[in-house]
Amino acid sequence: MLAQELNARIQVSAQQIQGSTNREIFRTLQKSLFEFVNNRRWTGHTYSAEERIECTFQINITEQISSDNYKGTMQIQANRPVFGTNLNTVLINHRDVDIQFQYVEHQPIEFNERTHGDNLASILAYWSYIVLGLDYDSFSNKGGTEFFEKAEKIVNNAQNAQEPGWKAFENQKNRYWLVQNIMDSKYSGLRDFMYKYHRLGLDKMGDKVAQGRTQVFESIKLLQKVYREKPNPYMPFLQIMFDAKADEFVNVFSDGPPD
Repeated sequence: MLAQELNARIQVSAQQIQGSTNREIFRTLQKSLFEFVNNRRWTGHTYSAEERIECTFQINITEQISSDNYKGTMQIQANRPVFGTNLNTVLINHRDVDIQFQYVEHQPIEFNERTHGDNLASILAYWSYIVLGLDYDSFSNKGGTEFFEKAEKIVNNAQNAQEPGWKAFENQKNRYWLVQNIMDSKYSGLRDFMYKYHRLGLDKMGDKVAQGRTQVFESIKLLQKVYREKPNPYMPFLQIMFDAKADEFVNVFSDGPPD
């Protein structure tokens, strides 16, 4: 049975792994991850088939550390439909560079919300909740809080993990700092942007172009305010917003009046 919430495409690439490695293991891993993400119920809400969130998790394995230990990166992408049009808008397009995990062929991918166990399962669960949070924020003001809290819980559970990406001291743009930014009131303008830009801006442009574009313009001021206040030097949440929306900003205003 497909999940109520996510319609995820999972890709596992291991082209950089050379030698006599069993290639079938990566196809098995891809199938297991597909079933893990798409067969799991991530919320208590009911979705129709067309309401599922379109997303992609693309894992690029770059190094085999040992017989069952791997390193790589993961590209996370998610879209949301624009009301009244046949267009989609990008919610996130981000590369997680701290992917390290252990996997034995045919072992189940298991996730427990209360403890940190399977690191790859925790990473997929973390990004699934981030995607859900961004999607819900785009439909109601700060509507994604419960899912960001779940992502934060995963980070807290992983503070003793050997694998990278979960701790404050490792780098300033990892999974720890992203969810810390999201939950920090100093960045609340970015979450206000998510609602104003999508629900009051893009979703109105199908039938009220000028009104919707005005709201988009006003929403960008919220990004500008956070940027000028600089709660910290790196601001990964703000960077993710720009990475997702930069081209779209150009498209929205290219058809507008000169002013």
